Amino acid sequence: MPIEKYILAVDQGTTSSRAVLFDGRGRIRFSAQKEFPQHFPADGLVEHEPEDIWQSVVSVCQSVFDQLGEEVGLIETLGITNQRETTLLWDRQTGQAIGRAIVWQDRRTADYCEQLKQLGLEEWVSGKTGLLIDPYFSATKLKWLLDSEPGLRQRAERGELAFGTVDTFLIWRLTGGQVHRTDATNASRTMLFNIHTQQWDEELLELFQVPAALLPEVMDSADEFGVTDAHALGRAIPIQGVAGDQQAALFGQACFHKGMAKSTYGTGCFIMVNTGDQPLVSCSRLLTTVAYRLAGRPVYALEGSIFVAGAAVQWLRDGLQLIKGAGETESLAQRTPVDHGVYMVPAFTGLGAPYWDPSARGALFGLTRDTGIKEIVTAGLQSVCYQTKDLQKAMEQDGQRPVTLRVDGGMVVNNWLMQFLADVLGAVVERPAVIETTALGAACLAGLQAGMFRSLDDLESLWSSERRFEPEMGKAFRDRLYRGWLESVRRVQKESFAEEGPHSVEADPSSSDLFINLL
Repeated sequence: MPIEKYILAVDQGTTSSRAVLFDGRGRIRFSAQKEFPQHFPADGLVEHEPEDIWQSVVSVCQSVFDQLGEEVGLIETLGITNQRETTLLWDRQTGQAIGRAIVWQDRRTADYCEQLKQLGLEEWVSGKTGLLIDPYFSATKLKWLLDSEPGLRQRAERGELAFGTVDTFLIWRLTGGQVHRTDATNASRTMLFNIHTQQWDEELLELFQVPAALLPEVMDSADEFGVTDAHALGRAIPIQGVAGDQQAALFGQACFHKGMAKSTYGTGCFIMVNTGDQPLVSCSRLLTTVAYRLAGRPVYALEGSIFVAGAAVQWLRDGLQLIKGAGETESLAQRTPVDHGVYMVPAFTGLGAPYWDPSARGALFGLTRDTGIKEIVTAGLQSVCYQTKDLQKAMEQDGQRPVTLRVDGGMVVNNWLMQFLADVLGAVVERPAVIETTALGAACLAGLQAGMFRSLDDLESLWSSERRFEPEMGKAFRDRLYRGWLESVRRVQKESFAEEGPHSVEADPSSSDLFINLL
């Protein structure tokens, strides 16, 4: 009998780090998870301590090693997936970070982004990157870091500092400071990378005043990223797969064919649809991004990004203390009519796609004396589905409407939530047997590079469905619920208080469905 080989996947997320050990058939053998603190210094600011990220990764890897025991030497390869856009700067000599990491949710550069848009630069930037000018992406965060302390920019120009998203920081630390690399998916989220030429763009670097000496080498998603240093993890393991978390989830969901789509429900929510070897330009303010790159050939995707999904449940737990754990939400929702009248708009750090309003803030609407914990908790769950509906409508305008949505992430274990999602979308929602698809995607990329998998066909055969949720809600009822959501969103937007008027909700002349007309 052949000796079993294993793949270790590190999934470094916004609120926690995971290590997941997969066997050669994509099955989970062991896993470990560790949360770490979030820092909110002021309104709209979100930060992480880089050492917290690093120590949590080391801790979960060591936990998996301990569970594996004597077979630890059978780990063949390592894959990394990570929270995207989060921006770090560190000293090349010491490896110490310069300040805290600025998290993807952070909105501190909103005014600067608005200035760039007022100069008419958004179309030019989007043409190169597939992204909109927004604080979400790394470029403006990096500029802010370089301007935050006298002398940093000069040090960067002298090559003393290094920039990276979380994957790059982890690769640097894991290899003992020997390797400064990222992959094309993470690079495509920085707003410094030209998705057409597949290179760092000199004109973008000039616009954002970023010295080229700071930048990592951009690799394929399945590639040779170095070998872990014995002092870092206690053993040498090749790092052979890297992708941003949403792209890794797309890969783990085996969405290898044009038109296939997945939606991940973690801290935020992200829908991604494979558009093949050609980048699709969105007319509805969605993002064009690199889905993955193999053998130098990029595959593209259209993406809608929601900033708050699971984070809303975390707020209900930690902020309002209405629940003790996420597991309580399903039973509360089951006891609540779906048309209870309360809407939560969780715009804690602004609104993502398709609104892109960094100034919007969260609100609860429709509260009465009859409103209780179960209605507020249910409204929090429903907000995730309504936001997904927003993205579905935007994708329809771009000619993309997947009839089946593959879902993953921690929230999808909630059956009530998945059924309501299918009802609101009017589409089949399919939950895979392995819901840790972000980690699975990283493992698949590493296994592909290591030769444990021969092709994408091999990987496609690993995917299986655990449950399908079919829509049961009538269309008129669905539209009425969604109309209330759109009105609630209108009321939290900055534009709703301006003379120009709010985002409007109109009837589609070709359908009785609703769509969002962004003025």
